[in-house]
Order: sequence, then C-alpha cells, then structure tokens
Amino acid sequence: MAEQTASAPASSVEPLEEAPAGSAATAAPEKSDAAVVRDALGVGVAVGLSGFAFGVTSAGSGLTVLQTCALSLLVFTGASQFALVGALAGGGNPLTAAAGAFFLGVRNAFYGLRLSQLLALPRAVRPFAAHWVIDETAAVALAQPTRRGIRMGFTVTGLSLYALWNLTTLLGALGAEAIGDTDAWGLDAAGPAVFLALLAPMLRTAMERAVAGLAVVLMLGLLPVLPAGVPVLVAGLAAPAALYVEGRKDRNTAQKEAR
Repeated sequence: MAEQTASAPASSVEPLEEAPAGSAATAAPEKSDAAVVRDALGVGVAVGLSGFAFGVTSAGSGLTVLQTCALSLLVFTGASQFALVGALAGGGNPLTAAAGAFFLGVRNAFYGLRLSQLLALPRAVRPFAAHWVIDETAAVALAQPTRRGIRMGFTVTGLSLYALWNLTTLLGALGAEAIGDTDAWGLDAAGPAVFLALLAPMLRTAMERAVAGLAVVLMLGLLPVLPAGVPVLVAGLAAPAALYVEGRKDRNTAQKEAR
C-alpha cells in the first residue's frame, strides 16, 4: 500500500462536469456518487482485511505489538511493511531491510505526482493527504471520470482502508498465536488479488496489456534471484521498454509511407 495524497471530505469536493485532462477515465461516462463510494468501500474493506496477515506476520517475526501497529500507522505501505518484516524474519540486517522497504515504496511518489494534479488540493491539506497515496487509492481515483469522483474515490478508499488496515493489524498482532499460519488462511493474497481485479478492466489497449504482461514476466523471473521488493521496481521498466518498441515501430511505418 501507501504513500499519500488526499483527504478532503466529500462535502467539500467541488463538482467538475468534465474529466481532468489526462485522467485514465477521461472517456468514461460519469458515475454517481453512490457508485463511487460503493467501489471505494469495496476496495478499502477487502484490502483492509489484509492487515490481519501483516499483524500476524510481524508479531511472528519478533516485533512487538507496539512496533507492529506503529508500522501500519506511520508507514501504511503494505508491500513495504511485508518486505520489512519478511527480511527481519529471515535474519536480515535491520538497515538493509529498511532500505529495501523504502525502495519498494518509492513507486508511490510517482502516483503522487499524477494525483496532485488531478486532486488539486489546498497546500495545507497535501502533506496529510500524501499519507494515503498508495496502489489502491491511486487506482480507484484514476478510474473516476470527474474531479469530484476522483476526490471522493481517493478519500473514501483512503479513509476506509487506513482505518480497517490499522484495526486488523492490531487484532492480528494480538491474536498471532491463535490465528497461526497466515498461509493456511490465504490472507497474504487478499490485497494483491483485489488490486489485480481492479486493474484488469483498465487494460483496454494492446499496449497497456503488453506493458502489464511484460511487467509480470520481469517480476516473476527476477523474484528468485533479487532481494524482496527489487523485482517490483525492475518491473516498472516494462513501460518505457514497451513505449520504446512502439516508438520504433511508428517511426519505421512513417519512413515506409514516406518512400
């Protein structure tokens, strides 16, 4: 999960009839407020339950309940949190584990660059909103066709996910012994499964599907040989690689047509 951008209450959101330029959902029909809230709550609740898995995993790695809860409250980046406690559980150096978790969370900065334009929040709100810039809030926000929908989707997803993630983290840490092995429950897969389900319908063009497919191949291929978190960053190279190939094809086509 997280890095961070927006939490203006829905009542303060200004309506905008046209989609912000560059929005992923520019061509999509306008959605009702109820539909946006429903989708946002669905993602927030489903992914928030994954906090159980983190609480159990963190407690099982030797962290105290206080340390576990502090990670969820202050870091709020699920993938980075799992990477950190996983490295510690494997006997890794704390500084190395923290560095890996940090680099894994860098992707959220790129979400923030785009969301800052679409949300257009007051300067005083941005530092607080930044704490909610994560995979899920970015995906829900970018799927909305209007600025009102973007702000509402971001806020509802961030609020519900933050509250539930921290609550279930606490419960998981307190009940680690009773819950047992999280792999048996499949809780560690809930977050990624929900995010993939949300992302899949947004892959409308051949280029988008090619980028997603190449990213998956890179990540799975490098997973056994690189430290935790690094394969995800390398998978990000799929986008510029695909764009480079597409650009060369366009240039070659233009040259043939010019002859």
